[in-house]
Amino acid sequence: MFRAASFLLLIISTLCCAQDRLRVNTNLVNMSFSARDSKGGLVENLTKDDLEVLEDNVPQKVSFFVRSSDVPLTLGLIVDYSDSQEHFYKKHRHDLEVFLKDVLGPNDKVFLIAFGNHLRLVSDDSQNGQEVLDHLREFDRGERNFPEIGPRMDRELGTAFYDSIFYSVEEKLAKQQGRRALLIFSDGEDNSSSHDMMTTIESAQAHNVPVFCIRTTQLKRGQMTARNQYGIRVMDRVARETGGRHFDASTTDARDYLREITDELRSSYELAYYPTRPMKDSTFRKVLIRGKEKDLVIRAKTGYFSR
Repeated sequence: MFRAASFLLLIISTLCCAQDRLRVNTNLVNMSFSARDSKGGLVENLTKDDLEVLEDNVPQKVSFFVRSSDVPLTLGLIVDYSDSQEHFYKKHRHDLEVFLKDVLGPNDKVFLIAFGNHLRLVSDDSQNGQEVLDHLREFDRGERNFPEIGPRMDRELGTAFYDSIFYSVEEKLAKQQGRRALLIFSDGEDNSSSHDMMTTIESAQAHNVPVFCIRTTQLKRGQMTARNQYGIRVMDRVARETGGRHFDASTTDARDYLREITDELRSSYELAYYPTRPMKDSTFRKVLIRGKEKDLVIRAKTGYFSR
């Protein structure tokens, strides 16, 4: 009888410990970031001792730290095929061709989504950049027999910008291990999504997905419209809040901004910590990563919602 009771207490104790470990593990906060020196050069030799992490101005202890080049990358490419981007289809394809030749490592994989008012998975996870480009050429020729992502819904107008990012994160990247990132080629305008900008940003932040925005804007008689300016602010906000970057493709050479993105993905870092305030209260936690001594410019997501 005594042995049975002792055994039962041992089981209960073990289960309680397992639950505690599970509860702690779910509080782990992951951050990806890049670091540049005062001259703009990427810094590739940092250790966790070179940095301090603050959540809502409270110092945090870094539990895990690794250079991203040592971690496989899953990259999502999103191309806007709405009417406002019609003049840029050829440019998008050329830019992707240049990018895919340089960025994919032997353990990396990429998928491609094209969107107007439907979100088409043109190429699923692949380690072959040429295969992705071949599928995109099929899409260019009018082939639309590609699966949709996200729920089927009626969309009266033609651009689901926010949904293209949201469902890329939630359906394609959320369960992936290692580094994750998105590149979107668009003008940032939206008129048919079921999600708004803040919901989209929150999803990317929650899953530690930086969004790099490549903006191509069709002007009206050479002038910016109100919608154009709206799209600029959207792409800038999405990139900044998620730890990515925003590039104006009309003023920056494609080889330059694609090389910058490639270098940043190869030279970034991943860290994680258990927050000193683990309670999940749905508030936004502002996170700051900064150098202890070196004059560093750190690019990372601005924080996360503690859901």
